[in-house]
Amino acid sequence: MGRNLKNAVIALLTPLPSILFYLSFLDHYHQSHTTQPLWSWCYYHPLLLANIFFFFNVNVLFWVISHIQNSHWMIDLYWTVIPVMLVHYFATHPLGQYNLWRSIIVIILTWVWSVRLTHNYFRREKWQWGAREDWRFTDMRAQYGKHWWWVSLFAVYFSQQVFLIGVCLPLYVVHSVDKPLNIWDFVAVAVCLCGIVIAYFADTQLHQFVSRNSKLKELGKPVVLNLDRGLWCYSRHPNYFGEQLWWWGLVVFAWNLGHGWTFVGALINSMCLAYVTILVEERMLKQEYRAEAYRLYQKTTSVWIPWFNSSAQTEKQKST
Repeated sequence: MGRNLKNAVIALLTPLPSILFYLSFLDHYHQSHTTQPLWSWCYYHPLLLANIFFFFNVNVLFWVISHIQNSHWMIDLYWTVIPVMLVHYFATHPLGQYNLWRSIIVIILTWVWSVRLTHNYFRREKWQWGAREDWRFTDMRAQYGKHWWWVSLFAVYFSQQVFLIGVCLPLYVVHSVDKPLNIWDFVAVAVCLCGIVIAYFADTQLHQFVSRNSKLKELGKPVVLNLDRGLWCYSRHPNYFGEQLWWWGLVVFAWNLGHGWTFVGALINSMCLAYVTILVEERMLKQEYRAEAYRLYQKTTSVWIPWFNSSAQTEKQKST
């Protein structure tokens, strides 16, 4: 209980340096309209300022805290929070020019995405703050040994800056271009909502599967080897697919505003998730009790994009 409360306090206090500095900037701007060099620089370089906030408040501060606690748990939690902070930052920055309704829509969507992912994080962690770090970081800790203290700065934090700032570029574009709403905005909304809904149901089905297997283990009964029901019957990673739909939906907003180049952030994120998919599946195959069943699952089920199970197609062909 003490550790849980301590981690909660740490997590809530760590973003304060960036928040307080930004509020100070807004206060000085409204009073003097950027007459001082520092505040003038903050006014003319909103995207660069966001990166500086990320560098000092996440890369440096989170990194220091992680070594004090010997765990990199906090970056996972803040994956669900930083996009919300960024969308409000872009919306309130004095240099912002945008369509108010589009801004409201994107802000609401970002909050819905964040609440869903934050809920899934705490549900997975049994409602504990910082109970464990991502298994990939634990594996890298063992891999790099005594060098992990400095490698982690780049592998855990600098990389997250590239991914998070990159995928959030459409949020910047939405608050930099003032253009009336059109049909493509509603297409973007549909894609984003589809991604959120798919990810929610996929993660819920996964949580139920893991919980059920835990109970079976406690009772000394055989566990279910693979999750191949619900959305997982059509995709081996429907949660990843839903997450990617969300980010690419944001790209549609930016493309509609004449900044299709922002697809780069979503593309890098998708490529990273493709690599993570490989790591996850290799981890599954290393578990001897389920390796054979998982190989069959790989042969019959699409990796990301939901599609009909090949074994189901065979049964259908036999019956016709």
